Amino acid sequence: MNNDNRILPFQLDASLLRGRGARLGSELDDILSAHDYPYPVAHMVAETVCLAVLLSSMLKYEGIFTLQARGDGPVSMIVADITSEGHIRGCAQYDAERMEVSRAAVAALETPESSRNHLAQYLGKGYIAFTVDQAGREERYQGVVELKGASLVDCVQHYFIQSEQIVTGIKMAAGLRDGKWRAGGIMLQNMPENDGRGEDVRSNVREDDWRRAMLLLDSCTDDEFLALHLNVEDLLYRLFHEEQVRIYEDLPLQKKCRCSFERVRYIVETMSEEDRDYLVQDGKIEVRCDFCSSEYFLDPKTLARIEV
Repeated sequence: MNNDNRILPFQLDASLLRGRGARLGSELDDILSAHDYPYPVAHMVAETVCLAVLLSSMLKYEGIFTLQARGDGPVSMIVADITSEGHIRGCAQYDAERMEVSRAAVAALETPESSRNHLAQYLGKGYIAFTVDQAGREERYQGVVELKGASLVDCVQHYFIQSEQIVTGIKMAAGLRDGKWRAGGIMLQNMPENDGRGEDVRSNVREDDWRRAMLLLDSCTDDEFLALHLNVEDLLYRLFHEEQVRIYEDLPLQKKCRCSFERVRYIVETMSEEDRDYLVQDGKIEVRCDFCSSEYFLDPKTLARIEV
């Protein structure tokens, strides 16, 4: 069985806690290799893709789940999305000059470039948004929360506490192994159970269960999340074997962008003449996909495809 590029649902039968484990390898590396991001930007994109994978797997939907962070720092936007079929992609927008200044300041302070200080160092103040576009439906679900805490994980956990009243624990890691990008993570949720009157019937017991499970999750190291030889099942059993972990069918993940010439042409057709003229270079309209870096060339007059 392939160890990588999978979401694995599970349940801890001893405490009825639900969770998801995710592992990203070659597909994540393909996403990032399409860009020449500075290390901190690539690291944040990897984290965002992993978070999107974990969060989407807790939902029942047919369509697209999008996780987006926007800030006023050198990194102005990070976005990742995943379809219900497991197709993933991600990208970032950043100011190269401001990034260099920030990295120099970080180096001078001898502050490590880690997920625990990404918000302060690179994203700044802003928000994180969760969006679900259901296939065939015009309405969409969206949740928005302030960028708060030291990391993207902190923001997501804050969102669930404030907006969904669901206690959520997430631990994950992203990094290079043998020159290739990898990421892995586990999310646990303490789903409320009530007696029909909205009251949790096992509140004291569940609190103890939750604390124990989070202590076990916190013991997982970055090396275990990113290990080439350790699959998700083995990691879950290693952490939660005493909690009677039950594992369900996994969902394979694949890098797949939804851009196409037809989509690009439609977008250009809806632009104003001034905006179209802005895209013209050397007698042709050039459009580059931010996600996969594919380039499309159109005739400014007919919008026909130009082969380059």
